[in-house]
Amino acid sequence: MSEVGPADLLASGRLRADCSRCAGLCCVIPAFVASSDFAIDKPAGTPCPHLGSDFRCGIHADLRPRGFAGCTVYDCFGAGQHVTQVTFGGHDWRSTPEVAELMGEVFPVVRFLHELLRYAVEALTWPAAAAVHPELAAAVAELDVLSGEAPDVLVTLDVAARRAEVNALLMRASASVRAGRPAYDVDHRGEDLVGRDLAGRDLRGASLRGALLVGADLRRSDLRGADLIGADLRGTDLRGADLRGALFLLQSQLDAARGDATTLVRPPLTTPAHWSTP
Repeated sequence: MSEVGPADLLASGRLRADCSRCAGLCCVIPAFVASSDFAIDKPAGTPCPHLGSDFRCGIHADLRPRGFAGCTVYDCFGAGQHVTQVTFGGHDWRSTPEVAELMGEVFPVVRFLHELLRYAVEALTWPAAAAVHPELAAAVAELDVLSGEAPDVLVTLDVAARRAEVNALLMRASASVRAGRPAYDVDHRGEDLVGRDLAGRDLRGASLRGALLVGADLRRSDLRGADLIGADLRGTDLRGADLRGALFLLQSQLDAARGDATTLVRPPLTTPAHWSTP
């Protein structure tokens, strides 16, 4: 961690999924429930029927039309390849079945640590949050060490305690960046905004942390500097919205939403290939 800066880590592949180095963990460990996101029920710990012998998805190019949109927006934050290649030294649940159960317990813990790392590293790139940077840097170093621990250590980790500690820092960093922006006092944290008409709103600096924005209309809204950590953007209409500089926005959130060429995002985020054009 000390050899690269936060911006370099964000641009690297370490906190992004690399399916070629994973043992298909996201296709085995989580449960699927038949819905608009998944075409079938799949119990936890059971391989998806579309998972090949090479641990690759047999319908990857057709996931959306085949009813598996949920798979296209899942983000393991690089935990899959880390658990496969680092934590278990290249062993996998198929060739070494005795590690399958432990892998199933470790994977969600490492995914959680990598998600916190992703957010904390992003906050370290914000000059306005400089006052929080020393504590964030310490948290990043700790998370980095924890993610490299042995399986027996990882399964005993107090996840709730780590979440509370790091989330407090992320909230302080967010407040520092959003302070003074037009919608700083707009607080929709955790609110049910499903299907809500928010088109054309000035939401610069607003808090939408954990908000349920499923199917909401955010066309032409200005979300620069808005905190979108954990916001559910499934089917959210972002056509013409300005998301440049939105805080904690993930590619997976964009992938779950609707948009087009008029939706503004800032690299390394990109407009999803399935978005329509005007």
